[in-house]
Amino acid sequence: MKSFLSLLLILSSYFLTAQTTVSGIVTDPKGVPIEGANVFLDGTYDGASTDARGVFSFTTTETGEQLLKVTFLSYEPYEIFMNVSTFTNLNIKLREDINSLDTVVLSAGTFEASDNSKVSVLKPLDVVTTASALGDFVGALQTLPGTTTVAEDGRLFVRGGDAGETQIFIDGIRVFTPYTPTANNTPTRGRYSPFLFDGITFSTGGYSAEYGESLSSVLLLNTVDEPDQNKTDISIMSVGAGLGLTRKFEKSSLSLSTSYINLAPYVALFPNRNNFNKPFQALAGEAVYRYRTTDGLFKLYAAGDRTSFDITQEDINNPEGFNLGLTNSNVYVNSSYTGMLNDTWSIQTGGSYTLARNEANIQSTTQVLDTENSAHLKLKLKKRFSNRFKLSFGAEQFITDFDEDVTVAVNDNMFTGNYDFKSNISAAFAESDIIFSRDFAIKLGARASYTDYMKDVTFSPRASIAYKTGAKSQLSLAYGEFYQNPLNDFLKFSLDFEAQKTTHYIANYQYSDNGRIFRAEAYRKSYSDLITSTTEFASPESVFTNEGSGYAQGVDVFWRDNTSIKNMDYWVSYSYLDSERKYLNYPEQARPTFASPHSVSIVAKYFVEDWKSQIGMSFQHSSGRTYTDRNNPGFLQANTKSFNDLSINWAYLLSQQKILYFSINNVLGLRNINGYQYADTPDTAGMFNRRALRPATDQFFFVGFFWTISDDKSSNQLDNL
Repeated sequence: MKSFLSLLLILSSYFLTAQTTVSGIVTDPKGVPIEGANVFLDGTYDGASTDARGVFSFTTTETGEQLLKVTFLSYEPYEIFMNVSTFTNLNIKLREDINSLDTVVLSAGTFEASDNSKVSVLKPLDVVTTASALGDFVGALQTLPGTTTVAEDGRLFVRGGDAGETQIFIDGIRVFTPYTPTANNTPTRGRYSPFLFDGITFSTGGYSAEYGESLSSVLLLNTVDEPDQNKTDISIMSVGAGLGLTRKFEKSSLSLSTSYINLAPYVALFPNRNNFNKPFQALAGEAVYRYRTTDGLFKLYAAGDRTSFDITQEDINNPEGFNLGLTNSNVYVNSSYTGMLNDTWSIQTGGSYTLARNEANIQSTTQVLDTENSAHLKLKLKKRFSNRFKLSFGAEQFITDFDEDVTVAVNDNMFTGNYDFKSNISAAFAESDIIFSRDFAIKLGARASYTDYMKDVTFSPRASIAYKTGAKSQLSLAYGEFYQNPLNDFLKFSLDFEAQKTTHYIANYQYSDNGRIFRAEAYRKSYSDLITSTTEFASPESVFTNEGSGYAQGVDVFWRDNTSIKNMDYWVSYSYLDSERKYLNYPEQARPTFASPHSVSIVAKYFVEDWKSQIGMSFQHSSGRTYTDRNNPGFLQANTKSFNDLSINWAYLLSQQKILYFSINNVLGLRNINGYQYADTPDTAGMFNRRALRPATDQFFFVGFFWTISDDKSSNQLDNL
């Protein structure tokens, strides 16, 4: 018995001496103790939680090398693999989990419109429920700060840049002809139906090195990845009709849409200032096919349209007016693949092809036939070294083959001319995201581009910094150099050009909290090597140089609130723009005709539950734009009166899936003036007569019936109106 007790004492002593105490303290990066962190040896039941002082202590019988883990919500897991005997009096600092929702966002110069973005200033729904937009995504973006409403044009003019300085991409691939062609003083529209897109990123400056060939901004449209159900959408409108189908399969889906627009009935009911020999007609169709692989997603997007019209417009220099007949055919095909190569490598690749054909008949004496074949090929790879450091790089090729045939009849004689060019642009880019903490991140990038006809390389550094100033606010800075080659209108007459350049400086403050967002942004853009010409319009007689220059600077402010007032959503935008440039045939540096010093936009939407209705309004104001008064000395020395527009809309749910929709643009019938046309020669008193360039109609009325047939029998097209 005595020997047995001795054996127990010896064994107890052995086990007691074999136990090891694991201890230490857990703090955040600032040294503040973390209470409740879990500390344990991997693969065992040995562990403990930290107390209010961040201290932990537990014993273990494990020996040798062990893996010690520490975990706590909103912080990255901590691991250390060493001999268990060294796990005493540890001082462990946890790093913040930068994947959490409150991590800083690089926001300088960028507006997000997505249901999945951390901070969205717009939603896809807003693109088509804004009263003044008439279902056009460009119209909705014109309610954001940094844009200028040029009513007679309809395209995006951003921060003192003309419309040709903004490029549009679908799923990361270039769109070469994003707008339908139109007549002078008649606004164009974007070609593509908004309901196929679930995300929009609009960069007003300082954008990623992934994108080039744009001096001012880029607009990124992302098609829907996965439709939620089978559905059919039917539209009957005062200007035409539309049909959309979406079908889901096991690993794939297909969306189809088509529309037909004919303004003849509308023009008959509401005559306008133009004389339509053939009112505007358009037949368009789109398709998106998606196939999900084990590690990625393949998309094939195709769109085609054909538009035509014949119009005679008033012309102060021609009593019979100016006649233009135009037929345009456009085909755009875009394929893309995004996927994971392994746990740390991802790939994004794709390409697009555009075939655009314009047939113009001018004054019955001149026929112009333009044909453009363009392609974009792109490959992008991304490596995730850690949650805090990611590197992306890639290469792309832009190819353009343009041909123009001109035939002019003069006194029974025919004169012909051919103007064409081919362009190949090769580019490479690299960019890194470095996240130091949830409060501080930077993006560094660069882009190099080579153009064959210039035989020159451009190099563009880009940088962005973001720092959180509070739980709901942050500051961002951005810098970048941007190059863009001349547009087709110049290249068809000459290839003796250099790339045009801008340099962007942006400072941004952003506050976001519970459905409210406030942004204030200051910027400066410096232009160099802009194209100058000896003639007002580019022609074979023009002499071109790259001697132009200019600047644009200003402040943009944005406020949106969808929580303070029940069922009310509204936003307010203000932009101040100071811009001058010497380019085209400008004899001196001056504020360009498309730039308004002050722009204000107010958009409001209110859902009336008792009426089953969404009622909306939008108000836009732009201060006067410059023009040259030929009866007074100077260049671009006069200003038009301010532009003002109040538009309203009403969507009424006849039933859950049937909607009746009404909208009126410029409901007050304000007499806006886009500019003036002057006579070529003075009258007997030596004065040049002029006429005001007013919109074709002071108001536009729209009525539509929209019917959805879906699997869940509850979805509707309210997000497409």
